[in-house]
Amino acid sequence: MAKPGYGKRSAPDQQPRTRDDFALLPTRERYVAGFVDHLPDGAEMSVKQLAKQLPLYGQQAISTALKALSIAGHLRRVRCSVGAGDETRWVFRTFWSRTAHDNEWWNTYLATETATQTAAPTTTPEAPASPNPAALAEPSAPAPVPHQRTPHQAPTAEPAPPTREATPSPAYLALARLGRDDHRLGLSADDCTTLEPLATQWLDRGVTTDYLTNALTAGLPAQVDSPIGLLRRRLIDKLPPQLPATTPNTPTDTPTPTRRLLVECTDCGRPGQPEALPDGLCRPCHQTHTTGSNTTSPDATQIAAVKTHMANLRTLLKPV
Repeated sequence: MAKPGYGKRSAPDQQPRTRDDFALLPTRERYVAGFVDHLPDGAEMSVKQLAKQLPLYGQQAISTALKALSIAGHLRRVRCSVGAGDETRWVFRTFWSRTAHDNEWWNTYLATETATQTAAPTTTPEAPASPNPAALAEPSAPAPVPHQRTPHQAPTAEPAPPTREATPSPAYLALARLGRDDHRLGLSADDCTTLEPLATQWLDRGVTTDYLTNALTAGLPAQVDSPIGLLRRRLIDKLPPQLPATTPNTPTDTPTPTRRLLVECTDCGRPGQPEALPDGLCRPCHQTHTTGSNTTSPDATQIAAVKTHMANLRTLLKPV
């Protein structure tokens, strides 16, 4: 099982389980699909964990099988922003459906509030910390012995009040969390302090920390040599315009838009809107799959022509 709130999510509109489920899939995909279908909600769906539980196939085979199941309409990997205010973060989910659905059904479902609520983690209230028995067993401070006078001490200067650490600003926290969400943007404490004034300018212009995080993490290169340099450049170049606090034409009671899910490419993990990832694959991965599936095996005439050509080459290479 994954951490509470993570892992597998069951999609609606599924038919009852039968013995003929996944009968049209190849052997490997049918084997993986049958195992995933019997997993409970919240089970870990990473390729590494599935390969540990399925000894017949390795991680590469499991990854290929999940890609095929995504194309067949059984699963979608998504990213969901959860939390509120400064505690917003992106989490990963895998929606599973025993009944295969087409792209239109998945796009419609992932755009609904129901899918967002299903993907949101269920927070379990933490139990209050139990008292330490050892601490309870320790006797309290000894009471002063009667008829015993404490020696008089010379008055000393009043101790300075203990210094209290300042609470980090929302801009500092947003920068510090970038490295936890994506290791390519790991910043040190000094780096966060240096970039904090630039990030504060974004928040002063009315944007949220979620907006700031998405703007800094979108379209990252495969390798980032200088995270602080890249983020400084983006904070300066992508600074949003200053807008008035309230727009006259916008009523004050307008509800905030519902956060949508970002579908993640099952093959490479690239995020995007559901409409931009048909079959759960981004455009390059989809083209690779389509090109690979259209290759046909050569017929007997082509094989004979290649053999004849090779025989002629061997004849030409023979010494005279």
